[in-house]
Amino acid sequence: MSKAVVVYFSGYGHTKRVAQAVAEGAKAELIEVDAEGNIPEAAWTTLDGADAIILGAPTYMGSAPWQFKKFADATSKKWFVREWQDKVFGGFTNSASLNGDKAVTLIQLQTLASQHGGIWVSLGQLPSNTKAATRGDVNNLGGSVGLLVQSPSDVGAEDIPSGDIETAKRYGARVAEVASRLRG
Repeated sequence: MSKAVVVYFSGYGHTKRVAQAVAEGAKAELIEVDAEGNIPEAAWTTLDGADAIILGAPTYMGSAPWQFKKFADATSKKWFVREWQDKVFGGFTNSASLNGDKAVTLIQLQTLASQHGGIWVSLGQLPSNTKAATRGDVNNLGGSVGLLVQSPSDVGAEDIPSGDIETAKRYGARVAEVASRLRG
């Protein structure tokens, strides 16, 4: 079994709920980026020891918020010595809108993983894109690069559509399974 870690920033609790679902699927440890853009010092050792790192951030104004960017910039110390070379990576984002320019944030996360020499895992789930599809269906937002989630702006994290939460669990399991296969 591989060791997976989910590292995420959550501004209002929605991304935290998604991170928990991804972690459940991956049987992963959670590391939260705090309101100042930092993680505990011991968390760096946890990330170094992981086989898979799953990155998560909400999409604010077309990209990940500054707190996640501060964390990402701090990973340059790992980049410089290739500490995370060949680790498996995945990523997720959410916003209040169905689209909300989430693809930009996923590409930002994928680029970070690629700069580290990581191996990116796509969502690997067909979209639910028929007339009969509902928000309760898996991958109802039609993502491919990574996990997309829609969090309605007028409700709490408990009201994230069930299809998005199930997609999150399945994506976490996929990333962990790919890491396990590559680990041998």
